[in-house]
Amino acid sequence: MALTDIWFLLIAVLWTGYFVLDGFDFGVGMLLPFVGRTETGPSETNRRVAINTIGPVWDGNEVWLLVAGGATFAAFPEWYASLFSGFYLALLLILVALIIRGVAFEFRGKIDSDRWRRNWDVAIVVGSAVPALLWGVAFANIVQGVPLDARHEFTGSLLTLLNPYALLGGLATLSLFALHGAVFLALKTTGDVRARARGLAHRTGLAAILTGGSFLVWTFLAHDRIWTAAPVLVAALALVGAVLMIHRVREGWAFLLTAAAIVGVTVTLFGTLYPDVLPSSTSAANSLNTTNAASTPYTLTIMTWVAVVFTPIVLVYQSLTFWVFRRRIGAGDIPAASGLPVASGR
Repeated sequence: MALTDIWFLLIAVLWTGYFVLDGFDFGVGMLLPFVGRTETGPSETNRRVAINTIGPVWDGNEVWLLVAGGATFAAFPEWYASLFSGFYLALLLILVALIIRGVAFEFRGKIDSDRWRRNWDVAIVVGSAVPALLWGVAFANIVQGVPLDARHEFTGSLLTLLNPYALLGGLATLSLFALHGAVFLALKTTGDVRARARGLAHRTGLAAILTGGSFLVWTFLAHDRIWTAAPVLVAALALVGAVLMIHRVREGWAFLLTAAAIVGVTVTLFGTLYPDVLPSSTSAANSLNTTNAASTPYTLTIMTWVAVVFTPIVLVYQSLTFWVFRRRIGAGDIPAASGLPVASGR
């Protein structure tokens, strides 16, 4: 296997890890107004329980995005240049949303004011929903192909990216991450938040099955890559299985299945894409692939040794983080003083 193929595979693994890990962060953020309630109205305690489930890990999960972007830049600079110039506005919106979400986590508890916290809660919801939607739109466009000229420069506009297939991809990732977050909340909490999360998992699960299934079928039929049949089937069965496991109150299995569904969707996208990295809808001759978009062999060799040394360290550190914060939390774990800040990643 050539180094270019190895790095295409590694980048696919990095994006898969990012979607699995930050996916439940997005889901928790999007569902905050729904789990942060009681029968009598909004509950600050419930919202703090939900936020504290991801407090120690959310910023560590975003490291996968930084590494995926950095690996793309170093291994496939032509891909990075064309992608980030053509998708500039969409990626800028994602970046702004991620910044707003991070600031909201840190500033939400700084002032003891209901209005202050409500405003930051809106920022958390928006900062979670926008990336969840736009990542699907972006990757659907990457797989479908975008207009590139002979110099591999994007010749379309933002409206070019908002086509039916891409929008369906966005709805698929939005609903899938919402399901993933609901299952994570059910797994990590007790009491009222857990009960509400389980109910939301049923509803978001049906949406994920509908949108995700439609997107996967469209992808498979449009590109006719027979080797993607397996991940498509895995993703579909995992989504159905996750809903069934939630119904049987087996949140651990449900979480593993939603993670498997995200893996299946991501493998389908990268499997459909290979050996291209950014197909051209204008002319196949203008497409970027693992050969004409790659760095020099020397660069790829150095990168490979760096990855061999540091990847295990990062995996061990992040695994320890999840192990340390593995316990369920509930209303009894939240200090009575409402002005105290929620747990952050630091």
